[in-house]
Amino acid sequence: MGRKRDREAGSDDDDTSKKHSKKRTTDVDQVSVKPQLLPSMIKNKEKRSAVYAKIKHDKKLEKKKIAKAREAAENRALELGEELPPRKVPRTIENTREADETVCKQDDEELFAGNDADEFSSVLNSERPPKVLMTTCRFNSTRGPALIKDLLTIIPNADYYKRGTYDLKKIVDYANNKEYTSIIVVHTSRREPDALLIIGLPNGPTAHFKLSNLVLHKDLKNHGNPTGHKPELVLNNFTTRLGHRVGRLIQSLFPQDPEFRGRRVVTFHNQRDFIFFRHHRYIFETRENKQIVASKKKDDKEEDDNGEEEKTPKLKVIARLQVIHFFFQSGCWSRWVGYMVETCMG
Repeated sequence: MGRKRDREAGSDDDDTSKKHSKKRTTDVDQVSVKPQLLPSMIKNKEKRSAVYAKIKHDKKLEKKKIAKAREAAENRALELGEELPPRKVPRTIENTREADETVCKQDDEELFAGNDADEFSSVLNSERPPKVLMTTCRFNSTRGPALIKDLLTIIPNADYYKRGTYDLKKIVDYANNKEYTSIIVVHTSRREPDALLIIGLPNGPTAHFKLSNLVLHKDLKNHGNPTGHKPELVLNNFTTRLGHRVGRLIQSLFPQDPEFRGRRVVTFHNQRDFIFFRHHRYIFETRENKQIVASKKKDDKEEDDNGEEEKTPKLKVIARLQVIHFFFQSGCWSRWVGYMVETCMG
């Protein structure tokens, strides 16, 4: 009996020693590899915000340090007359996406031949002026006519008619008789405009654009006021077959002879099947450059006597932009406009 008790006591001692050794090894591992403390792991709100602010501050300092090192390397290369170090290209969705087979090429003869015979050629070749009729859906809210009021200041030669109880077919017949080239219908849902319907006359096509997060002209802070001049039109990244056709549809809404004196620019930027919209006024100004260029000395004596170099300011031309309209605000990086394109050609 005594020997059994001694064996049981020895086995218990071995188990306890093994447990202690395991705890020590785990403690050593925890000390050697500490898990990174993330703000989301902290329950206390004040401590969480303090840790997040510290991480953000450290990232900002690291970014400034890299920028200063890059600037010093560029200055050193300029002084030695060497080539500037290559700048790193940021990795984005646009430059990493796969090549699209439907992208139009510059030497595509079939595409240019189709442009001369499509539905928009008469307007884009200035054979007839663009004329747009605007209306709303049958059951619209006050935000629908408010959006049309802003659209009337953007698109010249546009008229607004109340929808009433008329069918869209009757409106199309009326617009054809009055020689309108396009119809824009603003659709509202839950008292908020959510779609635009653009109809080309007389034989189509028809495009449906879905809107998101409307911001009217009156809701903008420090906005400018448009003038009566015809705006300049900028269409960017409409490179595919469908994008080329949608771009020509948008182009047919505006006159082809912009008045540059008004300094108005209407921009449609296509990115990942979203069309971002901005309406700006621009102005060119001449300002002094922060970098001061030292002028050459006429005499070495003046340099020795004065000990200073004559400095002449270097002037540069800059462009300032003033936002006039910023209608549709999507959840994108730049917080610009966004229509999701759902085009039905008919």
